[in-house]
Amino acid sequence: MKHLGWIAAGAVVVALLAFLIIDSGKDNEQSSASAGGTAGATVPTITAPAPTGNAAVDALRASVPVPDVHINPPPSAQRGRSFALATVRTGQRIALHASPGGRVLQRVGDKTEFGSMRVFWIERVSGAWFGVPTPDLPNGQLAWIKDDRIALDLTQTRFWITADLSRRVLELRYGNRMLQRMRVTVGSSSSPTPLGNYAVTDGLVGRGLGPWYGCCVLALSGHQAQLPSGWIGGNRIAIHGTPGSVGGADSHGCLRASDPDMIALFARVPLGTPVFIRA
Repeated sequence: MKHLGWIAAGAVVVALLAFLIIDSGKDNEQSSASAGGTAGATVPTITAPAPTGNAAVDALRASVPVPDVHINPPPSAQRGRSFALATVRTGQRIALHASPGGRVLQRVGDKTEFGSMRVFWIERVSGAWFGVPTPDLPNGQLAWIKDDRIALDLTQTRFWITADLSRRVLELRYGNRMLQRMRVTVGSSSSPTPLGNYAVTDGLVGRGLGPWYGCCVLALSGHQAQLPSGWIGGNRIAIHGTPGSVGGADSHGCLRASDPDMIALFARVPLGTPVFIRA
């Protein structure tokens, strides 16, 4: 994916909306929170998805109707998990460290390589340092960023995604509430989907690459180490749509969902959402 270009497609947006599945579970919201985002915190008013900084993605999400009402999740959702996020503020640059207070690996700005706002899931906290998964490092290795409220905006989300490779099922949850379960295609035996904890880094829509990515893509922070010879699509893993069937084990490592399922997922999930891929 790394070397692929994406452009907005208004006609595609219109076509996608014809498939959209809308229900009262459209709870796409990030709320103000302290680092670490503890379970049991007050569930925020549900509003439209937060901007991503990617014009094509925001155009699609803005076209998705969201009820302008207060939605009160059941007690099970309010008691569920929440996850702290850190967004790099506009115009700011931050250092990625190898360990809390350790050497600087590199510096990054407020946009990802695909043009989205740079949002980190805070997977670990050590004093004034946040451990975050990032595509800038190998799978399973966290970068550490300083708790700097001038450079970072801290929020939280109750959205999280799990993928069970043996069952070939992906689930979207909000706290303890199940919002969506879908059948997915997983990696083949020669190019398996890598296990681990990741985060959504980008939402991508567009055309120009052929039909392989379907309606839309949620790029993840992880990488695929086992790609076929001659592959030129980059090594980032993602959850994306497909015009074909789903449920097999024949991808190059990405998780492929039907376009209707993918659109419903895409419209809800904020940047930084944790993704747990298990066997």
